[in-house]
Amino acid sequence: MRVIDICLKDLAEMLGDRRILLFLVGMPLVFTLFMGFAYRSGTEGEAEVSLIELGWVDAGTEGALSHALYEMVSEMEGIHLVDLSQDTATAAKAAASGWRQVADEKVRSGSLNGVLLVAPGYSDRSADASPQSPVLITDQSTAEGRALVQAVRIPIARVASAAEIARLVASESGDTGWDISAFESALAAWGRAGSPGLVRLAAQEDTGEAWYGDNPYNMASPGILVMFAIMALVTSANVLLAERKAGTLARMATTSLTRWQILLGHALGMFAITLMQVLLLVVFGQVVLGVDYAREPLATLLISLALSLWVGGLGLTIGILANDDSQVVLFALLAMFILSALGGTWFPLDLVGGAFAAIGRASPSGQAMSGYQDILIRGSGLSAVWQPVGIMVAWALGFSALAWWLFRRIRV
Repeated sequence: MRVIDICLKDLAEMLGDRRILLFLVGMPLVFTLFMGFAYRSGTEGEAEVSLIELGWVDAGTEGALSHALYEMVSEMEGIHLVDLSQDTATAAKAAASGWRQVADEKVRSGSLNGVLLVAPGYSDRSADASPQSPVLITDQSTAEGRALVQAVRIPIARVASAAEIARLVASESGDTGWDISAFESALAAWGRAGSPGLVRLAAQEDTGEAWYGDNPYNMASPGILVMFAIMALVTSANVLLAERKAGTLARMATTSLTRWQILLGHALGMFAITLMQVLLLVVFGQVVLGVDYAREPLATLLISLALSLWVGGLGLTIGILANDDSQVVLFALLAMFILSALGGTWFPLDLVGGAFAAIGRASPSGQAMSGYQDILIRGSGLSAVWQPVGIMVAWALGFSALAWWLFRRIRV
């Protein structure tokens, strides 16, 4: 019961100041409206075609098969095929380090979404030949990479099947090679079958819909929600610091309360104030902004609870580490800026990719954003949020364990 008393006391202190209410509620609402307007304004009137950049390398002697594959891929809508061998500097670099290394560097740097490597001997279809199939170098963690994997699979299979038909026709006449006329006839039949890929990459207008759906507040609402949940640590951590400075914690320690009960009471207060703020912003997003959190209410609640848990654990750590008010503000601001940027609260992590996106997705803020976006943008259900919830709970336990370790070593 005394643990609950500590929690209620902290809540009374934080909610009793109107300026704090303005900070916890008013500012997030204003920022949410502003960011949603900015996202919408940034995409209005744009009609640029978004193409997937695919590099092409024929490492062997160009033949009928590689030529046919090149033609098929180059005709696919939504793909811009770039022959890397035509670039003198790139070709010179490949001569020194190999095309595979050059392709890896192109994809890692983001200059190309993928590179299709045609191995030497690909067009050699003699009876005893076992040429290597073309290899696609891409980052499958990106939407473009996954699209390329699906897109190039079909033209590669079509060329291979046409070559096999040509070989079988040639073998009927005792030839050990393959019949070029049969190969061309098979390709023509594939051409009459329709698009060169069952996964058709239609060039899309870059309207921004791909990353926030049909409502810009699908990005702005959860982003500002997560950011200000962290920013609110300035308030909750200050309550713990004020008790340390005033000697209240020392007096509590002389009672029958144990240290873990004292810490748990403050942790519950931080969790409760964060959860109230988060749920209020969720309701505002649902009712005023049309953000459909209620489509999966249980999933939304689980993400909000897990978010409040790790923010509360982080608040405990800051409240114990800081020695004065300025340090609380400094630590909270550092946490807010770093975790907000890493977690993709200002921009989708899919737009940056690479190591930054990988680190961001592993962060607790990144997991919170992923959970909310699974519900709002990707249309996922309850099953999709268990992983981000579990990871955020693990972060909460880690922050809480650190706070407990520090609390046992300070003089209250």
